[in-house]
Amino acid sequence: MKAEHLKYIVIDGPIGVGKTTLAKKLANSFGSDLILEGPENNPFLERFYRDPKGAAFQTQLFFLFQRAKQLQDIHQDDMFQPVRVADYLIEKDRLFAELTLDADEYKLYLQVYEHVTVNMPVPDLVVYLQAPVSVLKKRIAHRGRHYEKTMNSNYLRQLGESYARFFHDYTDSPLLIVNAEEMNFAENEQDYQQLLEQIARPQRGRQYFNPLPNNL
Repeated sequence: MKAEHLKYIVIDGPIGVGKTTLAKKLANSFGSDLILEGPENNPFLERFYRDPKGAAFQTQLFFLFQRAKQLQDIHQDDMFQPVRVADYLIEKDRLFAELTLDADEYKLYLQVYEHVTVNMPVPDLVVYLQAPVSVLKKRIAHRGRHYEKTMNSNYLRQLGESYARFFHDYTDSPLLIVNAEEMNFAENEQDYQQLLEQIARPQRGRQYFNPLPNNL
């Protein structure tokens, strides 16, 4: 697959929507480098799901430093590298922080955020995956991460609303909004090929991809 206008593609959306699955498949299709946020590497995450208030700040700072370091590394040598696909947008870090931190913690977090996210690379395309909470819960249960078992519907609903507000005003990159409710990128190749063709097209502004039921 060729898409010379794309050097940096970002997939984002709420927990369980299929970001990493899609990012891996795109990286394979484009023969590109893959940038994953690696939640399993965060030593505070399991503690956060057991005690959100007690571990939120440490969890959020670890993710922030991890993500910023990854993107700073690619920014330094981007002239010599092929397409890159990431399963997160650095700005989404603030969405989680605002949702999980108290007012004082969030104020301190923002000071750190502004310092470590200077000159972040700007994506050539952002793909925003959407799905209702009921679908997210099923997919989270299906992947079977034990520390996610306590995640409740209210948290997922609030997170989805935060994403919707954020992307409503997002203009930094071309944006493709995808209704992923019925799409199965992991097991249905037709679903994936439809979206791949859409992603490979030159994008401007805001576009929507909503596959018809008879194509699923």
